[in-house]
Amino acid sequence: MRKIASRRRPHPPSAEEQQLIARLCAGEPASYAELLNAYGGRMLAVARRIVQSDADAQDCVQDAFLQAFRKIAAFEGRASLSSWLHRIVVNAALMKIRQRNRRQETSLEDHLADFDVEGMRKTASPALLVETQAHLESREIQALIRQEIDDLPTDFRNIILLRDIEEYDTAETAALLGISVSSTKTRLHRARAALKRRIEKRLATNGPEGR
Repeated sequence: MRKIASRRRPHPPSAEEQQLIARLCAGEPASYAELLNAYGGRMLAVARRIVQSDADAQDCVQDAFLQAFRKIAAFEGRASLSSWLHRIVVNAALMKIRQRNRRQETSLEDHLADFDVEGMRKTASPALLVETQAHLESREIQALIRQEIDDLPTDFRNIILLRDIEEYDTAETAALLGISVSSTKTRLHRARAALKRRIEKRLATNGPEGR
């Protein structure tokens, strides 16, 4: 499956961010409101993508910003302030998922492709694969992809979100999920295969608009 977004390239804080960091470290009250106003909306969207709940996303962002306020003096400036906040929010969202009761999910194998006795795929004809590729740039297929990502089992959904939506590299994703790099690569391959199969199935039955 084609990547949904380009890779993130870390960069140091901008001059504006450095000034805000200095005010935060100095404990200026207005700086906290400035931080929330500048990054709160973006971080809420990140949390919402992961936890799939407005209330849980708000809790995650609140917890994450409290952590950021407490740890701002330890911020080393190797990445931008927004990247640092992003990682704290992602960690908070993943922790929220681990803490709440997991929903009953189908087997991960149910989301992978079927093969016949000769090792050929039972699903998705070559013509359908061409049709899928042709749809990839359309607005409808992008909406379909997001819907199908949301419906994946949690392990698959999280790794797709971290690697292909939030743009963390493999090592960062492994650290966030608490698994090895090799396991991350394997799970990502399986997750992308599962997502591709779901998209192909949707296009084969109802098209991008069908549900």
